[in-house]
Amino acid sequence: MQPRLATGLWVSAYLTRLRLADIPHYVTARGDETSGAVIVKCALLNGQARAYQRSYDLMSDQRIWVLLAEGDEPAVDAALAKARSRDPDLWVIELEDRAGRTMLEEEGLAS
Repeated sequence: MQPRLATGLWVSAYLTRLRLADIPHYVTARGDETSGAVIVKCALLNGQARAYQRSYDLMSDQRIWVLLAEGDEPAVDAALAKARSRDPDLWVIELEDRAGRTMLEEEGLAS
């Protein structure tokens, strides 16, 4: 198992990558700096959105990004509000990109 990077440091690096790619982004919920979970929501600017969370894959022994919610943006927002109510240490990062780019598959962010 790979050592985990402190969440605040990971978020800072992720926001820098988004800024360099000219992807508008906002931290809408700031969680625990050390070990808070992260959800990334991507608004497609057509009323639709997707939200991703990290999950542990037993088969590959890695943490991977999985789709948490997808559909009408209000429904995705409701799923995020529910997750946030269960976990006050949760980070929520919202992006706006018509193509749905999140950069989560890139090296250093993927696992």
